[in-house]
Amino acid sequence: MNNMRNTIFAISFLAVMFFMTSCQQPSNNSTGSEYMPDMAHSIAMEANTYNYYYNNTWDSASVVKLKVLTMPRQPVEGTIARGYTGVHYSATTTARNAAMSSLRGEDGVQSIAVPVNGNVPYYYEDTEEERTRATQEIIYNPFVITEEGLDRGKELYDIFCATCHGEKGDGNGYLVREDGGVYPAAPANFLTDEFVAASNGRYYHALIYGKNVMGGYSDKISYEERWQVIHYIRNLQAKDRKLVYNEDANTLNTIDVPGASSRMVANNMPAVTDEAAHDEEGDHSHDGGEHHSDDNSHGEDH
Repeated sequence: MNNMRNTIFAISFLAVMFFMTSCQQPSNNSTGSEYMPDMAHSIAMEANTYNYYYNNTWDSASVVKLKVLTMPRQPVEGTIARGYTGVHYSATTTARNAAMSSLRGEDGVQSIAVPVNGNVPYYYEDTEEERTRATQEIIYNPFVITEEGLDRGKELYDIFCATCHGEKGDGNGYLVREDGGVYPAAPANFLTDEFVAASNGRYYHALIYGKNVMGGYSDKISYEERWQVIHYIRNLQAKDRKLVYNEDANTLNTIDVPGASSRMVANNMPAVTDEAAHDEEGDHSHDGGEHHSDDNSHGEDH
């Protein structure tokens, strides 16, 4: 009789324990537990964290390793950063400036500045043929020359470029000087006639992919920052030749646009009346041709 009572008690105890453990409710950091969850719930995984805590059995339950899943992913080809669509597809310098002003939160009291990053499409591969094509096709800097941009360009140049190319852009950086590392590979001297005459595309392609022993900087500085570095290199070239390259004037070349000139053009543009706007909308063939030309010239920026 006692054995029967003990057996019933043990079975009842085990049934209660099984019921309690199989129906735990999730709380705080506990996911609870279920009997036969099958595929009703996905295995929890914290992004960007590679930590095999005691409850993590991901690798034993999946053909994809946890490390692969937690590593940062590259954006899909052709991805445009949040807010940069207007900049990428703007047909004119004035329109690009307006889009950038909006990104920086400068177009209204309620505006929100968008963080800058580098996810703007670049349609050239890392080959010498593509380098040549980029050099020939990428002509214009999509950003006008501003004092703020030159200051930012100098800051980035001093961090990423001056160590090799020198503070003056003469290719005499710390790594190649006698008092430095005496690096065996001679960096480019930006002050030579060759580099002064070089297109903006030559510089931009090198910033994306690097050149020779120089690595690429596409993952270190953003789309706009690369162009500001190029502006600053042009500024160094102008100083070396006793020329001007700043927000007010550019006597180094006829390609890059000073910010003051851009504002002057925008301020002198006639107001568009309703009648003129209606006429412009009706002339589809003229608009189409004009936009096609502008789009092609802007496409060269990339």
